[in-house]
Amino acid sequence: MNPEKESADKAARKQYFTKVKEDFPDVLAFGEQKFHKRMSMRYGENPGYPAAFYAEENAFGANMATLEVLQEGSKGLGYINVGDMDLGQRLARKLTAVFPGQAAVVLIKHEIPSGVALGVDALETFEKAWNADPLSNFGSVDVFNVPVTPAVARLLVESPRNIEVVYAPGYVENSLEILASRKPLRVVRMGGPIDGPAGDNGLELKRVAGGLLVQKRFDSRIVSPADVDVVSRRKPSAEEIQAALLAWNVAAFTRSNAVVIGTKDRIHGIGSGQRSRIDSTEDAIRISRRGYGPAGCVLASDAFMPFPDVVEAAAKAGLTAIIYPLGSIRDQEVIDRADALGLAMIVTRRPGEVDCERCFLHR
Repeated sequence: MNPEKESADKAARKQYFTKVKEDFPDVLAFGEQKFHKRMSMRYGENPGYPAAFYAEENAFGANMATLEVLQEGSKGLGYINVGDMDLGQRLARKLTAVFPGQAAVVLIKHEIPSGVALGVDALETFEKAWNADPLSNFGSVDVFNVPVTPAVARLLVESPRNIEVVYAPGYVENSLEILASRKPLRVVRMGGPIDGPAGDNGLELKRVAGGLLVQKRFDSRIVSPADVDVVSRRKPSAEEIQAALLAWNVAAFTRSNAVVIGTKDRIHGIGSGQRSRIDSTEDAIRISRRGYGPAGCVLASDAFMPFPDVVEAAAKAGLTAIIYPLGSIRDQEVIDRADALGLAMIVTRRPGEVDCERCFLHR
């Protein structure tokens, strides 16, 4: 390489490795709740802007307040890393509750799930999650609900995965030594069992210009076959119900408009953040073709479908069922179209209830 060009390339990258000094207060208070500065970040969402992480006083169990950094890597934990870890851990915790006894692996990119799977152990489950979309999983934050083994560690440091952070409840045998061979990698241990008691004040805070939005954190109640109803002529199979529960709970952690397609033990494709639901649907189907493909999947839509176009796209791609909330003035038209195409339609309410659960997320 030309020395002048190499020097220019290094200068262009320098900002991404340069820590920005911050002078934020040591303690922030929200009413009686206090947050103590735990660490300064390299920078915020973008270079040049200071950032810090504050731990909530009295938070306990597996959460961001109690994490333990075992390997800082060459850059240390960043602002985006912590956001990704939080989303991944909360999703992994939810899957652990909904599917007890199964290993769960959640891969996160830019606070959006990019690979999710269930399995019998960490190795099998990681491979299923990764192979769903290797392109998007490049540079991911990888969260486990079971300890990382040496076999998994060897995969995590393989080039060209370029994994940013590994976050797990534990690391067994010589797995930490293997992970240390990749110098940029950050390795973090959870501060408690992922299936154990954990808590904070349960509020979501979002800054807006001149103010603050506050809401209670969403927690889906769709956790078992008893929590859903069927509105189509065709009844879903037990496997389709399991796939629906997995896809719905992943959709609850995916930026709206969210459409997630998958089978009973893995997610095949995720469409996220589009303004139109059909665009998110087409994205999920398209992305699934990087790995397992759409055929035989169940689709989860985080809100109602205003038109039959999602149903038609799903049927054309070989999907077999949809889980979603009712609420459109065209609900019956959508259901009639699904019946004509042979899809099972699962709605997010218990039999006999009126209101369905919606799972919007705007982070």
